[in-house]
Amino acid sequence: MQWDKLYSAKRTGSEHKISSSPETIRNSFVRDYDRIIFSSAFRRLQNKTQVFPLPGPVFVHNRLTHSLEVASVGRSLGKAVGDILAAKYNKGSEDFQEFYKYELPSVIAAGCLAHDIGNPPFGHSGEDAIRIFFRELEGDAKKRFDDRLSENQKRDFMFFEGNANAVRTLTHNFNENSEGGFRLTYSTLASIVKYPTDSLNGFNKQNLFTKKSGFFDSEVGVYKTIAESLGIPSLSETGNVFVRHPFVYLVEAADDICYRIIDFEDAHRLHIISIDTIKELFLSFFDNETGYDAREKVEETFNKINDDNQKIQFLRAKLINLLIGRVSNIFIEKEMDLLAGKVSKPIIDYLPENELKLVRSIDEYSYANIYNHRSVVEIEIAGYNVIGALLKEFFNAVLSPKSSKSQKLLQLISKQFVITGDESKLYNDIQSIVDFVAGMTDLFAVDMYRKITGMSFPQIK
Repeated sequence: MQWDKLYSAKRTGSEHKISSSPETIRNSFVRDYDRIIFSSAFRRLQNKTQVFPLPGPVFVHNRLTHSLEVASVGRSLGKAVGDILAAKYNKGSEDFQEFYKYELPSVIAAGCLAHDIGNPPFGHSGEDAIRIFFRELEGDAKKRFDDRLSENQKRDFMFFEGNANAVRTLTHNFNENSEGGFRLTYSTLASIVKYPTDSLNGFNKQNLFTKKSGFFDSEVGVYKTIAESLGIPSLSETGNVFVRHPFVYLVEAADDICYRIIDFEDAHRLHIISIDTIKELFLSFFDNETGYDAREKVEETFNKINDDNQKIQFLRAKLINLLIGRVSNIFIEKEMDLLAGKVSKPIIDYLPENELKLVRSIDEYSYANIYNHRSVVEIEIAGYNVIGALLKEFFNAVLSPKSSKSQKLLQLISKQFVITGDESKLYNDIQSIVDFVAGMTDLFAVDMYRKITGMSFPQIK
């Protein structure tokens, strides 16, 4: 891969327009950011669980606030890396200099903003609920599912992946006449595909690129077009497996930095983790630093702050800034391997041994005390029940669209999700109901679940 080929102002749905926007206020890549942040799919993230249940008397992060913070960190990473690349290749074209010095931060920020846009309600349990529903099909439903869908299509549902659904959400036109979905640039779209393979070749944890899947069967053609345009090599002559675009590592790193630190901040607000635990873990990153980042200096400022929440915010800011510097330097050190598609781990996994050990300590503590906290487990169970029940009702309606109940259920699905009732298009019809359910907010899903199961009676408004 080549740095001067890895960016493009081409957009899905309008590939014939290949030049950057001549406007100086909003270039092509800033437009990507704006299109995402003003979209209803992004706004719905405000009522989708990040880790802890929503809403509650204590503010905790939801998918939207998390995505905004990841975008902020991603912009800084893009700026740090872009400046170095622009300086290193200062004899590059004017377009090259312009992109890496000024526009790469917008691409990474937009990618970060969109990285969770395909996630269903109820956190990761929402993904599991969709997978389990389709894996546990029985009888005639299973037979028709197996007979009408290809192996790759079946795995799209049985191994449903929020990352792949993000690509679909951003590129599919649903029931609109205009093609290309959000019409984002190839650069931004490529930056969110952490696992550049389809469902059939994905979920092989031996390879970072195939650990999960990055696009559904319906979006294979879209990604192939992007890969060909940006010079992203294929790893398979027969299957849809590609190397990662280098920008992916920056989007991933921004997410890796944020969720580890922010989940601790939320857990402290909910009195799950003590300030002493956070202090010891976070301050340890500064043991070998000097100057203003020396541990004694950071600890001195920390001790002068009166409010515990402010203390955590101070440590959070210091640690994020430290890790931005670390990740930027590692990215540049790995430049040749990144371009060769040989970086086999997330960038954060290349931290110095002492710091990587601290990251692992955070992961272990989070798993034991945050992700298995009672409130988190309760909402995960609720997610299984709610999403499973909704899929059961709508899937049965798709299989028997002419029954009286099915016709009424299908009326509840937004017109943007097309249900054909054509047996030969069963894959598309199933995608439509999964699109509908995955796009729901937590509260909307619960409300619809209660109404269609008769747990609550809808009121005429």
